[in-house]
Amino acid sequence: MGRAFEFRKGRKMKRWDRMSKDFTRIGREIVIAVKEGGANPDTNSRLRTAMQNAKGVNMPKDRVEAAIKRASSKEEGNYQEVVYEGYAPHGVAIVVETATDNPTRTVANVRMYFNRGNGALGTAGSSDFTFTRKGVFKLAAEGLDRDELELELIDFGADDIYEDSEEDEQGNVKHFIVVETAFSDFGQMQKALEQKGLNVISAQLQRIPNTTVRLEGEQLEEVMNLIEKFEDDDDVQAVYHTLG
Repeated sequence: MGRAFEFRKGRKMKRWDRMSKDFTRIGREIVIAVKEGGANPDTNSRLRTAMQNAKGVNMPKDRVEAAIKRASSKEEGNYQEVVYEGYAPHGVAIVVETATDNPTRTVANVRMYFNRGNGALGTAGSSDFTFTRKGVFKLAAEGLDRDELELELIDFGADDIYEDSEEDEQGNVKHFIVVETAFSDFGQMQKALEQKGLNVISAQLQRIPNTTVRLEGEQLEEVMNLIEKFEDDDDVQAVYHTLG
């Protein structure tokens, strides 16, 4: 079948792996949201956000509904949200957000990844201070004017609004407008975007690095390999780092 077939197969498998990871991550977000605030998205803003993010990664509606139903069941266990901090080699700070039903397993895995990657797991506060928590909303850019949007949203806490794009595995380029807010303004911005009926692709609280470290060659590869180990773990929801 040739190299072209193997290349296409490799890209497809990578895409499926990423979709599976996204579905697992958002499924846990849904469970946590339902356990925390109930199964009605009209009265549970965290569940609305999770459902919105599910739509952004093309998670099938039946899987979303199944996750909500499962979370409403008494048989469904609770997930704990645990944050781990540490350093990769070459001075790169890392914060790992997890959602786990077995913290003993999760911390053992996180420690193993740090140790094998020549990094070090730290204590609470050891690296988180190098990040600022912000609300990050990604909007479909079609039909939107960035300058007009900035005027509309500045009173709801918009700190920064900028254009961005990404290319999928098929080579299609999707364009977005990204709105950043302070951590404390996340809720009111989410409500404002809902009321305006804007097409929100994703809404997340992220850790934005205050400074970054630039690496090249083998040093860069070493840190990227460690980050990928975290990202491949099913208990990990997000990985933040100061790699520039």
